[in-house]
Amino acid sequence: MKSAARIVSASRKKQTGKENAMPYRWRIKLLQLLFITAGLVICYRLVDLQVLNRNFLQNEGDKRSVRHESIPAHRGVIFDRNGKILAVSAPVMTVWADPQELIKAPERWNELAFALKVDKSWLAGRVNKSAAKEFIYLKRQMTPEQGEKVKALKVPGVHILDEQRRYYPMGEVTAHLVGITGIDDKGQEGLELGYDHWLTGTEGTRRLLKDRRGRLAKEAELVESAQPGKELMLSIDSRLQYMAYRELKSAVEKAKASAGSLVMIDVQTGEILAMVNQPSYNPNNRTGLQPYRMRNRVMTDLVEPGSTLKPFTVAAAMETGKYDRYTQIKTGVGYLRVGRNAVRDVRGYGTIDVETVLKKSSNIGVTKMALDIGVDKVVDLLRRVGVGQSPGTGFPGERAGFLPYKDRWSDIEVATLSFGYGLTVTPLQLAQAYSVLGSGGLLRPASLIKRDVAPDGVRVMDEEVAHDVMAMLGKVVSKGGTGWRGAVKSYNVGGKTGTVKKVGGSGYLEDRYVGLFAGVAPVENPRIATVVIIDDPSGKDYYGGVIAGPVFSKVNGQALRMLGVRPSEDKVLTAGRANLGRIGVMKLKQDGT
Repeated sequence: MKSAARIVSASRKKQTGKENAMPYRWRIKLLQLLFITAGLVICYRLVDLQVLNRNFLQNEGDKRSVRHESIPAHRGVIFDRNGKILAVSAPVMTVWADPQELIKAPERWNELAFALKVDKSWLAGRVNKSAAKEFIYLKRQMTPEQGEKVKALKVPGVHILDEQRRYYPMGEVTAHLVGITGIDDKGQEGLELGYDHWLTGTEGTRRLLKDRRGRLAKEAELVESAQPGKELMLSIDSRLQYMAYRELKSAVEKAKASAGSLVMIDVQTGEILAMVNQPSYNPNNRTGLQPYRMRNRVMTDLVEPGSTLKPFTVAAAMETGKYDRYTQIKTGVGYLRVGRNAVRDVRGYGTIDVETVLKKSSNIGVTKMALDIGVDKVVDLLRRVGVGQSPGTGFPGERAGFLPYKDRWSDIEVATLSFGYGLTVTPLQLAQAYSVLGSGGLLRPASLIKRDVAPDGVRVMDEEVAHDVMAMLGKVVSKGGTGWRGAVKSYNVGGKTGTVKKVGGSGYLEDRYVGLFAGVAPVENPRIATVVIIDDPSGKDYYGGVIAGPVFSKVNGQALRMLGVRPSEDKVLTAGRANLGRIGVMKLKQDGT
């Protein structure tokens, strides 16, 4: 009985133990489920952060430690036609600071100011004034040597930035043409502006690792290399450019003029070989620079061409077939009544031929020709040679001038147009028009960029007429012509003088003038067309032949020799006979006879 009771008791205890263990088992399973769920959540989150959405964390981390700095791109070099550098960028260093850090180290300001070559009070004022900012420039475009000295100080919050600075080896000689860049190396004037997209490179990028204070921890990698800008080769010849600048500057000073311009075009290619202005400026030092000095007058200033337009009136008349070089024109006593107005010559020439009309610059002669053939033919020819149209060189601010178009013209308007009043041109337009005469009637687009192949050109004038006008222009520069001061030793050249009154507020000014000389050299095989303008001379001389003619003579004489153009044969023969004559005289003296 006892054993049976013990068995029953044990059985009851075992059953009771099982019943007591049941709640703990569910708790264990619950905990296991929670741990499994938490593990799954953690695994999902890990997969989400590391695989599915990894960019978010990377970006957040990069914001705190990774910095991207730009690598400056080297701006393209500008050359002349022979490869001489006209504009080049040099490396410089810019010092910038984080005022929030720099303001905590006032004990270093003295040595920093010394290294920057600035006053300590200026530095202190700049830092204190910008204390709430995170970036300020301290000094821009320092030389690499100066920048390294600042960098070696390791002043808290002071950093170095690599930049580029433009340098112009020929200075004021090419300033108007090449132009300038700003402090950020972007084009602001001239071809630097016109071809900024071509010269500007693409900045590169490098990735850096920095600590929370902004200090460099590691230079990680190069993200993208900088792509330098493209080179630009101009059409100008720096030898001719310098020589033209020197002669023009001397003439402007001698005439006490307010300004002057000179442009030279290659007749055979349309390339501009020289383009200079006065006054000029130094692009490497712009302290106190005045805006009027920066104007490229060859491209932007408009002037009435005056008598330099007469060859085109004559050409228009000759194209009709009614006139040739020897056609006689009655100019009378130098006075012609046109409506209520009068056209005058310097003196009465009587009856003269067309060649003499140009040689003596007869206003009455060209007036009679223009009235005879009609103004439309004169205007049409002027339009064909480029007057009133933009030359299309791509130079910023290039102007087209003004060529009037009217349904009805009065006789006096036709007369004044025939000798260069009532319309305006730029010096470049006038030079381009004269290049048409030199090329035998072909118009080639003017270019500031060197050409590998000369364009064929478009015929805009009868070839025979162009040759005849060139021959007559040669007589203008000969003895007895108004342009004899433009003659060039050893070469036959052709040209035309011009003197026009300046326009004031209510009309033409009686005591202010513009002197011009335009021509082509040499006559028998034209190579260059040149225009010289002296604006507002205040000396006793103001006629174009007197103040601009000698500049044309000197510039073309030197240019033809530099370009290797052979002297004119008749000039060589004349010089040879003169030398033989001198030798004979010397021999006679030696013989005592």
